[in-house]
Amino acid sequence: MSGEVVLRVAGISKRFGGLQALSDVGLTIERGQVYGLIGPNGAGKTTFFNVITGLYTPDSGTFELAGKPYQPTAVHEVAKAGIARTFQNIRLFAEMTALENVMVGRHIRTGSGLLGAIFRTKSFVAEEADIAKRAQELLDYVGIGGFTDYKARTLSYGDQRRLEIARALATDPQLIALDEPAAGMNSTEKVVLRELIDRIRGDGRTILLIEHDVKLVMGLCDRVTVLDYGKQIAEGSPYDVQRNEKVIEAYLGHSHKNTAGPGEQAPATSGAEE
Repeated sequence: MSGEVVLRVAGISKRFGGLQALSDVGLTIERGQVYGLIGPNGAGKTTFFNVITGLYTPDSGTFELAGKPYQPTAVHEVAKAGIARTFQNIRLFAEMTALENVMVGRHIRTGSGLLGAIFRTKSFVAEEADIAKRAQELLDYVGIGGFTDYKARTLSYGDQRRLEIARALATDPQLIALDEPAAGMNSTEKVVLRELIDRIRGDGRTILLIEHDVKLVMGLCDRVTVLDYGKQIAEGSPYDVQRNEKVIEAYLGHSHKNTAGPGEQAPATSGAEE
């Protein structure tokens, strides 16, 4: 890790009527990190994602993206600012091809306007070709380059997940936020996903990860924050978080001593998705 801060948030709170979904949550993510956000069902994880990506307006809090003040407003403005995300429930254009789905993500970085698209100007055609080329490169990168012309709905579940990641990468994000990317995957698909996330991190990308598979999180993440009932109860390395009594109690409902040594996995705990 470079030590350069990509995202810093502080004092994030969000209330829905009588429900305090988030209460004074803050975290700092450095460039090149995989940063995990975990917690039991209803902990506030997805609410936090929705706040930083402009789907919800927080009641309070401050945001910095790459050292500059950042205010998540409209979703497309968030993408332009440099945060891309996937969703817990896959959101692809089902009747569009894999290539077209990724091209949609890339269009946020294009310069041609509406008139260029209508009249098919020379610059527009050239830019469209560049977009298609980059989209194909990203399909190859995530391992589904052979499915360029397949409609998204015909792909396997795991391949659809990877297609979502390719589309997010097409926006050239400073931070890619993955919401339960392993949800519904079998063990083989999870291995492929882990290898892909490792590759993305290795290429200098920064990732914020919500995931209910705690074993996957602890094996992938550099830092982890744990939420419980909207409050931040722990933050630190996976090794430290696994041994935090508040975290153990939140997941297991009682005190449970963890005797795993450094580099070993803690006893299996699997917080349900929010």
